[in-house]
Amino acid sequence: MLLHSCCGPCSTAVIDRLKEDFDLTIFYYNPSIYPKEEYIHRLNEQKRYVSEAGLNIVVIDGTYKDYNKFYEGYKGLENEKEGGARCNKCFALRLDKTAEYAKKKNFDIFATTLTVSPHKNAKIINEIGQNISKKYDIDYLVADFKKQDGFLKSIRFSKEYNLYRQDYCGCKFSLENK
Repeated sequence: MLLHSCCGPCSTAVIDRLKEDFDLTIFYYNPSIYPKEEYIHRLNEQKRYVSEAGLNIVVIDGTYKDYNKFYEGYKGLENEKEGGARCNKCFALRLDKTAEYAKKKNFDIFATTLTVSPHKNAKIINEIGQNISKKYDIDYLVADFKKQDGFLKSIRFSKEYNLYRQDYCGCKFSLENK
């Protein structure tokens, strides 16, 4: 499984839930994160968690070079509230790139950690994932990882591993509105 990860803290509980059933590879693709130093910090925390937890999981950096493409593609959506059309477009961008990579590298299925957050609408994320799975003819795991105390577990794992927990979603717009 290629698992799109939004950040190390969110990935913890999702990895814990999936690691027995899937051979996981983490795909860290988040061109929306601003500034670049924040992107690097979150990526390094993802790698550190996998290493310190003793997980045999590869973390692939989907690269940050697409930030300008991200920002340009959101003109007119700057004032959208968190969880609105701008976020849905961002989810689609990240899941599309994940599915494209998964298909190219012959993964059987892809998923995302995004649904572990209580601030994200799992129904919408899963609809986006299912539509993209059809585009690339690859399976998508429909899940709401916040269920079964997923978010609470991610907080516990974050404390246990002393992971950096950011206080905004990641994009420039959410940083300005925090």
